[in-house]
Amino acid sequence: MALILPLRGKTPVIGKDTFLAENASVIGNVEMGSECSVWFNTVLRGDVNSIRIGDRVNIQDGSVLHTLYKKSTIEIGNDVSIGHNVTIHGAKIHDLALIGMGAVVMDDAEVGEGAIVSAGAVVLSRTKIGPNELWGGVPAKFIKMVDPAQSKEINQKIARNYLLYSRWYTHPNEHNPLDD
Repeated sequence: MALILPLRGKTPVIGKDTFLAENASVIGNVEMGSECSVWFNTVLRGDVNSIRIGDRVNIQDGSVLHTLYKKSTIEIGNDVSIGHNVTIHGAKIHDLALIGMGAVVMDDAEVGEGAIVSAGAVVLSRTKIGPNELWGGVPAKFIKMVDPAQSKEINQKIARNYLLYSRWYTHPNEHNPLDD
């Protein structure tokens, strides 16, 4: 069972139909919407400030979300995918964004709707990534615009797939449409 730890008078709020891997940690001032998934070895540490997560967000294995005491918060919109081993520290991620594996998004950075941060990128503090922009590198820089319809389709598909994957753990006998 996942570690859900109240701290400093704040108890995590977990939305309905949300999957928490057995060794995920959700601590303190964290609120999460419905149909999310928090995967193995992931830490959502709302001990020093708030973490707010929308619906159908998948936070993949080994990711860490944290903030600065009394200075930064985390806000994540709907249908967001956060890849394996991502660090988000006090940033805002808008709807339908994709944060690639191993990326780092620092305090007061903002990732726009439908934007993509490539794997391994480091988004420095206070960086503003616009809607439907692709950024990558260390430090992350603008690469190109992505087609909004294509970005929405891909990111919603990933969010739906992770919802399905989570059901393999919570409803193991349910029909798997990916096997058809």
